[in-house]
Amino acid sequence: MYFSINLAFIYATTVSSISLSSGYDEPSMGLAPLLIREIFNIIVDINKTGTTVLLVEQNANMALSIANRAYVLETGRITISGDAKELAASEDIRKAYLGG
Repeated sequence: MYFSINLAFIYATTVSSISLSSGYDEPSMGLAPLLIREIFNIIVDINKTGTTVLLVEQNANMALSIANRAYVLETGRITISGDAKELAASEDIRKAYLGG
């Protein structure tokens, strides 16, 4: 419920950028797949309004599917960055971070 309230607040305000998490962890943490898809659809809708979204998410496949750019953090440092679609297509990235 906390996340739904956050999203409603974001929709009701005029902002140019937001940092998005559930308040405790990543937006998809512990949620059913149907709710995860709905939350990611809402994130895409927010971005389509012209709002920049900084998404912190361990579900790398889902995050890369909607992102423009991606950054891989290891022990607090950016170790890889680039176009999200290119990173998702990289065999090295798939093996190391995407389970295959």
